[in-house]
Amino acid sequence: MKNKKRLRKIIKAIKIMMISIFAVLLLTSGVYIYAKMSPKLEIKSANAFLMYDSEGELYFQGSGNQEWISLKDISPYMVSATISTEDKRFYDHYGFDFIRIAKALYVNIMTKQKKEGASTISQQYAKNLFLDFDKTWERKFNEMWITIQLESHYTKDEILEGYLNTINYGHGMYGIENASKFYFDKSAKDLTLAEAALLTGIPKSPSHYSPFVDYELAKKRQVNILYMMLKNDYITEEQYEESVNEELHLVGKKENDTLTSVAYYQDAVMKELKKLNIPESYLETGGLKIYTNLDRKAQKDLEDSVKENLTKEDDIQTAAVMMEPTTGKVIAMIGGKDYTTSQYNRAYSSARQVGSTMKPILYYAALENGFTSSTTFTSEATTFTFANNQTYSPQNYGDSYGDKPISLATAISYSDNIYAVKTHMFLGEETLVNMSKRLGITTQLDEVPSLALGTASINMLEFTAAYSAFANEGYKVEANFITKVEDLKGNVLYEKEYEKEGILNKSLTYILSNLLTTTYDSDYIDYSYPTAIGIAPKIKHTLALKSGTTDTDHWSIGYNKDIVTAVWVGYDDNKSLSVGDYKYSRNIWVDAMEKYLEGKEDNWYEMPNNVVGVLVNPISGKPATNEDKVKKILYYVKGTEPQESDMVFDEIFDPTEQKAESNNPAP
Repeated sequence: MKNKKRLRKIIKAIKIMMISIFAVLLLTSGVYIYAKMSPKLEIKSANAFLMYDSEGELYFQGSGNQEWISLKDISPYMVSATISTEDKRFYDHYGFDFIRIAKALYVNIMTKQKKEGASTISQQYAKNLFLDFDKTWERKFNEMWITIQLESHYTKDEILEGYLNTINYGHGMYGIENASKFYFDKSAKDLTLAEAALLTGIPKSPSHYSPFVDYELAKKRQVNILYMMLKNDYITEEQYEESVNEELHLVGKKENDTLTSVAYYQDAVMKELKKLNIPESYLETGGLKIYTNLDRKAQKDLEDSVKENLTKEDDIQTAAVMMEPTTGKVIAMIGGKDYTTSQYNRAYSSARQVGSTMKPILYYAALENGFTSSTTFTSEATTFTFANNQTYSPQNYGDSYGDKPISLATAISYSDNIYAVKTHMFLGEETLVNMSKRLGITTQLDEVPSLALGTASINMLEFTAAYSAFANEGYKVEANFITKVEDLKGNVLYEKEYEKEGILNKSLTYILSNLLTTTYDSDYIDYSYPTAIGIAPKIKHTLALKSGTTDTDHWSIGYNKDIVTAVWVGYDDNKSLSVGDYKYSRNIWVDAMEKYLEGKEDNWYEMPNNVVGVLVNPISGKPATNEDKVKKILYYVKGTEPQESDMVFDEIFDPTEQKAESNNPAP
């Protein structure tokens, strides 16, 4: 009786299983039939990224479509290496390798780690037909649907051809033909077995397996791929040995484009594109035309300036941005010293301590609160006491102090830290935080005394946009790379709208911009030197400039009406900079600015009607007399011109009363 019941249960279970299998097969067949009846995807143009520069000239075409080549024009070694490595049952499945999926699930469950994947070439190709790689369920569902569509409409050879023409081989190289020419200066049909195996290893992680990033790691992966080809009977033992020992002659160049750094700009464009509300209609229309703000001359000027000042051998890094101040358009960008060795974009993705480049923001706030070019504090060693009896003792560079009252103009020229902190405490620590927010800086800033000296880490794009408000005489802008996006039929999907929001006073930005020319002015040589006096012989145009120095970071940022340029130099591991390292950012900055402005007239600012120029002693800020050997014109809002009787601010505001106390060393 028990056996009969057990038999009935088994039969029932078998029936349920067979019905389930039949239902799955029926559903699967229905999905594939529906896919077969759906519109055919144009895979030769899908996900094509056509990037145009500011002159409307095409400078980049993504997904390898610069030169789509047929499968017969690709080395058979490349074909067999790809199949052996990525999907050895490629010709036997219908888009999904269920044996491999089951194995991957088993291994991952047993190890409790995601050690194995099961994506087929068809699935990976479907993924390449999307602009983004967000790991959402909707995204995975779309990927599966595209895989089924590919398998329904195209032969295996056509899918493999599309995959090899669109896969990312690193360094901005999409597609096997582009990659072959970049790495080996030859067509894909001429690749040797050793070369094909090396290239096959790169797409898994281009930032790791590129031979220009880590040759030893790339070589190790190449050997593993050759071994898999041997195991899968694609090559003989003799071919394996010969290829493992074959000397590789790497080239690493792009045809008709010497701007290797433009890849940083392309990456930033793609990141901005992901943030835009672009419909996925490109799948039907075949791709996107992206009109960017790239100025190729500016990009070359910036790249050349980096190459002329930094050597590849040193591990010091740099980042730089050139921005149109009236719009926030990023016209050039360097994300690192060498894209072939590091694709990390330090200008776009990182935040670094800005040092004294924070001071112009502080001093604009000071001008709004009654300071003038002649406002004086005493430059002397000072210890500040603030909340809970905590103390703060900033130092000037080289422990250099005037031990006398100095003007705001001189404080900017020397980048006097004591003057900056006294100003910060006088205004109230919240003033600098609020002014930074007004300029568009979103970084969380702490209301502490050291903020005046730039202890906060801020992203370069955001910081350059903040300076643009000084350069454009008072309007807020945001950094942007894209002006317009169209589909390949010319339908506009996105167009940037530039709005002007006035946030600063034009008269005060005029005064501040002129104060920032003191940083390289020899007339300010007194008990110290202007911070950028070393590059003064290189400066041919009138430029505002401020540098910033911390133990680990050095910035130079400056502008005129045409352009704002920011340059950072430092080490990725936050290693301390040597004294000799501080010269790099200034020289890159001035070289890039003067190259860009070469042949252009000096485009400085017109003095507003309510501003006057007064001849003064630049160090003291007092009206000039016959006894003064050096006299300079400084600028003031009418009615605030300096008087001989003006008090030193230390005498008006005693920091010891509220937040700080002066601690003067004995003479």
